[in-house]
Amino acid sequence: MSSIVRRALGIGLRVLGTAASAALAFWALWRYEYWQQWTQIDNVVGAIPVALAFLFVGGCAALLWIKHRRATAAVSVALAVVVALSAALFPNALRGNWWIDYGLTSSEGDSPDLTVYDPFVEGSKAAVLDGEASLHLEGDLPLLDGATALYPVYAAFAQALYAEEDYVQGVTARCTNTAGAYSALIAGERDVIFCAGPSASQRAAAEEAGVELCLTPIGREAFVFVVAKENPVDGLTTQQIYNIYSGKTARWSTLGWKEGGEIIAFRRPETSGSESGLYNVVMKGRPVVVPQPLPDANLVGSNSLMQQVSVEWNGVHPALGYSYRFFATTMYANPDTKLLALDGYAPNDENIRSGKYPFVADVYAVTVGEPQGKAKQLIDWILSPEGQELVEKSGYAPVGA
Repeated sequence: MSSIVRRALGIGLRVLGTAASAALAFWALWRYEYWQQWTQIDNVVGAIPVALAFLFVGGCAALLWIKHRRATAAVSVALAVVVALSAALFPNALRGNWWIDYGLTSSEGDSPDLTVYDPFVEGSKAAVLDGEASLHLEGDLPLLDGATALYPVYAAFAQALYAEEDYVQGVTARCTNTAGAYSALIAGERDVIFCAGPSASQRAAAEEAGVELCLTPIGREAFVFVVAKENPVDGLTTQQIYNIYSGKTARWSTLGWKEGGEIIAFRRPETSGSESGLYNVVMKGRPVVVPQPLPDANLVGSNSLMQQVSVEWNGVHPALGYSYRFFATTMYANPDTKLLALDGYAPNDENIRSGKYPFVADVYAVTVGEPQGKAKQLIDWILSPEGQELVEKSGYAPVGA
């Protein structure tokens, strides 16, 4: 083979290698919406994946085109390290995972007084049927647990179906929140829990314990985004929500509020029901940036997102949070907050039923394996017109609504 042919072949291979590395970087940035949302990237954390992609391409091109001699060996090694590190750090950069302490100290926090929904208590706020339930359960009753936001729902079920003389207050139906309920179900301490879908760690815990979680949808609820009333932004697009929680957008000015400063995006621990909603209902497989450190540790406050979201910082109210509609508007309402419209649609009954509001979540009755015995009777009744009447009266949309 002549030297000219070898040289041409070498150049061709270098060109192909450079093009392949550029195509790979372009695909990665397109796959995670960095090219499409280029103008919405307004912070260093959001820009790091782009920078790493360019470093990867530049490093690959330099490695391919540099003359590899003893004199350039150190440069070649340095370039190889740049390429390897940029590729290895890219997945981490998609999640903004650079911090040790994110300010989430516990899944516990201030919460509403759930005793006002207790079954068989005079003046209980638990919803009631217009008539007598067609099913009555006595004796060994299914033990219930669930998310804080769903306690009014399953408390109403217990009050409608369970024999009062067999019901033990705080035992037969209790509320240990989403994390506690999944743990208790997996451990065999509860028969039915009422929650949003499980998080990745809860699914892993079930698999490790050798149990299969069976999720039966019993109702629907809007997943809402909450800001302070003083915030002039009344609505966002779904893409803007994706940009915020993927780390691309971190300033209110990018969203039209010039004086808003940095978005203080309050988050919940990974095992909470609302955090699972962010992953499962909103982001749906998109990388979710880890909770970023708050600008001041004192902002952690009560660790109640609904209370923290009205915080004042640097003369404005820049916080953003999320919850489920009934919890945010009824169970633990903060009068200093408002719900954002998304894509022009408010999270009201009409828009939830029509599907115009984009983020609507199923809520589930969860059992280990297919429900059996009285647990099956209970769940079958919940799906009946009577059960769905109580779901609706408890502030949720019926299944299929």
